[in-house]
Amino acid sequence: MTQQVTCDPRTSLTKSLLGYGVIAGPVYVTVGLAQALTREGFDLARHPWSFLANGDLGWIQIVNFVVAGLACVAAAVGFGRAVGGWASWLIGVYGVSLVGAAIFRADPALGFPVGTPDGPGVVTWHGTMHFVCGAVGFLAMIAACVILARRFAAEGSTGWAAYSATTGIVFLLAFGSVAAGGGAAWANVAFLAGILIIWGWLSAVSAHLYRRL
Repeated sequence: MTQQVTCDPRTSLTKSLLGYGVIAGPVYVTVGLAQALTREGFDLARHPWSFLANGDLGWIQIVNFVVAGLACVAAAVGFGRAVGGWASWLIGVYGVSLVGAAIFRADPALGFPVGTPDGPGVVTWHGTMHFVCGAVGFLAMIAACVILARRFAAEGSTGWAAYSATTGIVFLLAFGSVAAGGGAAWANVAFLAGILIIWGWLSAVSAHLYRRL
């Protein structure tokens, strides 16, 4: 006798939403890195990826921000359906902050795009709003890491708890380094590493919750 496997629409939808959390980071990093390595005048050690939203090809990074942001919002809904709690809302805040970063572009500076004076440049209102959106989103993700670390610990998932807590701490240090580094290469590289780590965490936890359903 053949056993019939039924599909639970609610579970399927939740898995689909979590799938966006799995792919959001890899897509964002791939598109950002491709630009960083090919756009004239861009230096990974000096220029934040936000600068890529400027210039004739800036629309690519703007779209990258929006797509990644909407994927995070979808993932946040999936987190809410899978585990509930404040972490899902905080991941959603991060997604909205990425869309905000697309709307309010970072100011050109440090010689990028080509033709921009080599210096900190003029800080405009939209450049300030870009930083505010980023700060809110980054702090939200740090808080999400801490909350999920506590939840995993309560469930007895010590490995995931340690991973989430460590990710939150490392990302906090990376964010602090770029805020205090004054444009130094080491601070920019540390922040880039933090971005890669936080995206990796979102992908890993989304995949973990996906498999648990």
